[in-house]
Amino acid sequence: MSTTLSQITQTGPALLIDSASARVQLALLRADNDALWETQTGEAGTAIFSCAEKLLARASLKLDGVAAFVFCDGPGSVLGIRTAAVALRAWRVLRERPVCSYCSLALAARFLAKTENARNLSLIADARRDTWHHVGIDADGRVSALRRVPTAELDGALAMPEHFRNWTPLPPDVRVTPYALETMLPALAGEPLFVPAPEPDAFLHEEPVYQTWTPRIHQAG
Repeated sequence: MSTTLSQITQTGPALLIDSASARVQLALLRADNDALWETQTGEAGTAIFSCAEKLLARASLKLDGVAAFVFCDGPGSVLGIRTAAVALRAWRVLRERPVCSYCSLALAARFLAKTENARNLSLIADARRDTWHHVGIDADGRVSALRRVPTAELDGALAMPEHFRNWTPLPPDVRVTPYALETMLPALAGEPLFVPAPEPDAFLHEEPVYQTWTPRIHQAG
């Protein structure tokens, strides 16, 4: 069941981690949309823990005082997201706490639809192998479900969140839109964008399929 940030912080402060882009963003979220923010551009394995340490020190809080965790499970940097997921799994071993996740593109799309009245716009992020993660805003401002789309099937107005990496060449005329959660989340405080994530991990469109191999003893011909 989806929930809002206001509901998540009812029981105490929540630590938010977004490592989907090259700009790692962390927040200590408290009731009434009160939040402390730390951001750092660079390697997620360093930035996540550095920002978390600074936030807790600013709030005079220990990790045990965090009541819940929120994280972006993608799309975005799989390595960065999995680094966050590993941290959350480890911290939950110390003390069991709820975790919720959200989709980067859905959040960005809802923000643009609400604050800029964006319509008929597709938000994309690189999915490798000449495909793109895709979330659309239709003519009525509705945000579609996340899907994967080949480059050849992209059409209409396109936008990609700032600081998101791409390996496939960008389609022509892609707009780069800000991805600053400190600005975006207060505007979406009442939106049910967050879902329970009891086993934190990076989002996958489908589970990987591994080819099986049956060993055989080599025999001379």
